[in-house]
Amino acid sequence: MQVYRPPIDLEQHREPLLAILRAVAARPDLDRQALHRLLRRHLKATGRERAFFSNDELVYAYRALAGTHGLPPLDPAVLERLRLKPVRTASGVTTVTVLTKPFPCPGECIFCPNDVRMPKSYLYDEPGAQRAGQNAFDPYLQTWSRLAALRKIGHPTDKIEVIILGGTWSFYPETYQVWFVKRIFDALHDFGDGRDRTDEVRAALRDGSLFQPGDERPTPALTVHGDAMALTYNQAVQQLYRAEMDRSRQQAEAVARGQLPRTVLTEYATWDELEAAHRANEDAPCRCVGLVVETRPDHLDEAEVRRIRRLGCTKVQIGIQSLDDEALRLNRRGHTVAQTRRAIRLLRRAGFKIHAHWMPNLYGSTPEKDVEDYARLFADPDFRPDELKIYPCSLIESAELMQRYLEGAWRPYTHEELVGVLAACFRQTPEYCRLTRVIRDIPGTDIVTGNRLTNLRQIVEDGLAARGERSADIRAREIRGQPVAVDDLRLDEQRYATGAGEEIFLQFINEDRRIAGFLRLLLPAGGGPALSPELDGAAIVREVHVYGQALQFGEAARGKAQHAGLGTRLIERAAALAHGAGYARLAVISAVGTRGYYRARGFADGPLYQVRALDGAGSAAD
Repeated sequence: MQVYRPPIDLEQHREPLLAILRAVAARPDLDRQALHRLLRRHLKATGRERAFFSNDELVYAYRALAGTHGLPPLDPAVLERLRLKPVRTASGVTTVTVLTKPFPCPGECIFCPNDVRMPKSYLYDEPGAQRAGQNAFDPYLQTWSRLAALRKIGHPTDKIEVIILGGTWSFYPETYQVWFVKRIFDALHDFGDGRDRTDEVRAALRDGSLFQPGDERPTPALTVHGDAMALTYNQAVQQLYRAEMDRSRQQAEAVARGQLPRTVLTEYATWDELEAAHRANEDAPCRCVGLVVETRPDHLDEAEVRRIRRLGCTKVQIGIQSLDDEALRLNRRGHTVAQTRRAIRLLRRAGFKIHAHWMPNLYGSTPEKDVEDYARLFADPDFRPDELKIYPCSLIESAELMQRYLEGAWRPYTHEELVGVLAACFRQTPEYCRLTRVIRDIPGTDIVTGNRLTNLRQIVEDGLAARGERSADIRAREIRGQPVAVDDLRLDEQRYATGAGEEIFLQFINEDRRIAGFLRLLLPAGGGPALSPELDGAAIVREVHVYGQALQFGEAARGKAQHAGLGTRLIERAAALAHGAGYARLAVISAVGTRGYYRARGFADGPLYQVRALDGAGSAAD
């Protein structure tokens, strides 16, 4: 097991560090510029050289020295001033993204990149994909190293939302899925308990895996060219990784039969082992408070929805791309709008948060068609996603779309056209939806032609602001790090119909409609058996979220939305609404790490959900 090495010698640099930390603790209004000036006055002596203290050194020193040498006890507000890139945890949780390994994909989308070093649709140069490649796509390494990097720069690591990306999750073998998630939980537990087994895993990978850890950029042995397509992505992946896929499958089967001992590389875990890891995580120092996978509408049925829930998932990213069957056909998406309707209905009935992907500028579309298509997302009750990624179509050299471009049949929108489409989309986005992304994080060097700007959201929002408008979506209204006077918040309730029943969106907002917390309550309509016994005759809490900078479990900070009782008030109001609508029970799709929170609020454990009886209890929240 690797020994932890502190980033700095506290004895050697104690005096300048204390001077910095005392000043930071005494300055609640300290901003990044003031911190920079402070660091310039107290430089780090390294031999004959003098240098700035880094953020990770300051964070380490503060955690080690708080409560001594005249410093106040550890204070989350002080840590927030030292934190690098605070926006990463400004939405209330710390996000860790991991990628699955390259694997065949059921789709043939002409707009998808075909980088065979990555799972389908991802490019090696994307930051998250690079981290995955450097960690050989191993779930343990990706999770542990990302947690270490985030903690190093001052972010809390006790409440973690894990996002699993890469191709179509539902197309990977079930044994791989169970093992992958189990190893993520292993990393959460080891990191929380101070154990570092990353050297052991890296050594095993170097000795026995085709995917190798390290920072060296791999050169693909095969390349897919979009303008010629001599090979498809799947054909190339089969040629490159067939032996590795066969080896992994055979080893897992042999371990399951008891013919081989298990190693850290064996892609095998049982459901019982995963469920034991879930139980251990309920009160672990590093808890999973959300688990997300991404998949396609045509790969979701009731059995798959149950399996995803059993893995511990609470949210599904679903690539719908368009609500126009002709556009789906032209782009060889491989599914229909009817399949999208069915998939979203299934996910909502099961309580999942629905995070849709939508793409303007597809082959065969126009700016006018895109604006109409986006309007259908919220006008039609069968859709109405909770979150949305808007990914304008980018031309990547390895994508088959290159052929349509060279033929003159497709072109990227001009900057003015694209900004116009996005502005129209922002105007039509309701308050209950969160626009998580407005551009894909593709490096400009990978884009053949078209938009290379990564700040499109800011450009669109600035344009709206110049006309006295603003987006109403959740992300644009989050409290984030702003001071919160809880007594100044009011509860706002919005109702809307969906294909699975009536939704009630409860949100605590201030006079400017800035949002401090919200709850999504589904009052299911009849029709068909419940996906799990706990949901039979129950209203469903699909999400409870309180915004503001993420705080550690048990912490409270003056002026912060988190840990101010907003979540409890939202739940009690939801219970009252559900009881008033005639439901005898209230179910919640809890994450593994939030089970204890819901137990403390009257919910009992079921096989896949937690449930609370409604016997007249449940008071209004304001």
